[in-house]
Amino acid sequence: MFDFLFLQSGYALAMLGAALAIALPCIGSSKGVGLVAEAASGLLAEDPSKFGKVFLLVALPSSQAIYGFVTALLIFFNVAPTLTLSEGAYYLMSALPIALAGFYSAIRQGRVAASGVNLVAKRADQSGKAILNAAMVETFAIFALLISLLMVVMK
Repeated sequence: MFDFLFLQSGYALAMLGAALAIALPCIGSSKGVGLVAEAASGLLAEDPSKFGKVFLLVALPSSQAIYGFVTALLIFFNVAPTLTLSEGAYYLMSALPIALAGFYSAIRQGRVAASGVNLVAKRADQSGKAILNAAMVETFAIFALLISLLMVVMK
């Protein structure tokens, strides 16, 4: 039988934080990668030789999922089943920066990278600029990752 008292424990709150840290960035990354992959598929149907120039653009939005995974693992390794409610709430709050920023930035990065695919379609020599533009969006996910990690390890 399911123990409803578990839902009122600090451990459950910490596990909710870990789940959000991985789930939201994964959702955002899958949406972002999907956006870029659609644009890249259209380009590659016309010119398969540009695969190397667009592959990194397609892969870039997946990094937020990696950041969420790292944060979730760190929470897993730092919590014990005997956490108080306030300790569990702290871990939940620690997960929110990467959960929310990872979700949003992955989608936005996908949109920028899809525009970069369009740039590469017209001017293949400009792929570096397309990658740099998409990487700028990544910066905000990195800020969120650092704050989440610092909050977890400095508890």
